[in-house]
Amino acid sequence: MTATISHPSNSPSGDDHQVVVRVFALTDVGHTRDHNEDTFLVAELNGPQAVTFQAKVGETQAFVAGEHGLLFLVADGMGGAASGELASSMASESILDSLRSNWNSKPSGDPESFATVLRDATVQANARIHQHSRDFPEHRGMGTTATVAGLLGDRLYLAQVGDSRAYVIRQGKAIQITKDQSLMQRLVEAGELTEAEAESSERRNIILQALGPDAHVTVDLTHQQIRRGDTLIICSDGLSGLVRGEEIARMAKDERDVELLCHRLVNRANELGGPDNITVIAAQFDGDGLLPATERDEIGHRPFPLAGTLAEEEERVKRVKPSPFKSDPTPALGVPIIARGTLEDEFARAHADEEAAHFRVEEDVLQERRKKAQPFMIALVVMGVLLAVWAIFALSGNDSRR
Repeated sequence: MTATISHPSNSPSGDDHQVVVRVFALTDVGHTRDHNEDTFLVAELNGPQAVTFQAKVGETQAFVAGEHGLLFLVADGMGGAASGELASSMASESILDSLRSNWNSKPSGDPESFATVLRDATVQANARIHQHSRDFPEHRGMGTTATVAGLLGDRLYLAQVGDSRAYVIRQGKAIQITKDQSLMQRLVEAGELTEAEAESSERRNIILQALGPDAHVTVDLTHQQIRRGDTLIICSDGLSGLVRGEEIARMAKDERDVELLCHRLVNRANELGGPDNITVIAAQFDGDGLLPATERDEIGHRPFPLAGTLAEEEERVKRVKPSPFKSDPTPALGVPIIARGTLEDEFARAHADEEAAHFRVEEDVLQERRKKAQPFMIALVVMGVLLAVWAIFALSGNDSRR
């Protein structure tokens, strides 16, 4: 487990047009795992000379967001032994280094430049982790999710790979602003499963991409306007897989202290079994640099229009006319599937080509359809038997009357 927070160069004040952020982060090994493969990071992006330090227990950080913004990151490693912890730590360090090298040299305040640097930093982290796994066979197959949120002005930009979630708590409701890159999410979107079925499925821990396993990764880049009073929650699936958004929202409403909120969330996940590492960042936004929330606000998963992102790739796929002679695998589904959830799953990650992965996904869809069809087929068989019995008795009655 790695927990890194940068020293804030400013302290909150009452000046106008400032965005004040109070943040706390917490990670816990859970009740089942013997080591922690999660990493979190909170950083101020005001300059390359900023000093980082290991987070102290019970230390809430308070920032006035500078002109180059703030960074929040949660990474959930996988690979067994020390590989998962190394992968998540490498992702955190690589992304922070890239941002400080490439963003601080650019004019502040440009949203597209900031989003581009976030995307590129995530892609570079993937390349570094992948190359490390090739250079060191003992770490072959290492990987990590990464959800990276950068605050610039009054807007949040998110780069996501995997299924570590981000929520915005606004006016008592938790709105998920990321989209899980998982098999279950794809099946729900395809109408093959309900959300309730997906949450209880044995395949709910299968993700479609992560940093490290493959040379290429496509970042899901999104953006969201932040309002005064919002709370940002970024967490690993050790929390989101057990504690529903509605419960997270209730806790955030009842507990305004971000440190106590993080402890309550982690404790709740452990009460529900704690089968995985649990990591959460909670950040509250205030100050006159933010507008109050209104009912007209758009909030949710909002793609940022930039080349080389998941939204751009999906839009390109939509424009391709289907061939009448060949059915190609859908890129959104036809990607290597990465199994996670137990150490055995992590060691046995599937790493096949696109057609093989697509075949596996279609097999899963067929199996789910067969499960749904079983009661209907049984009913048909019973009806057929009843009709046959009725026909026999009817014929017997006719014969006796003759």
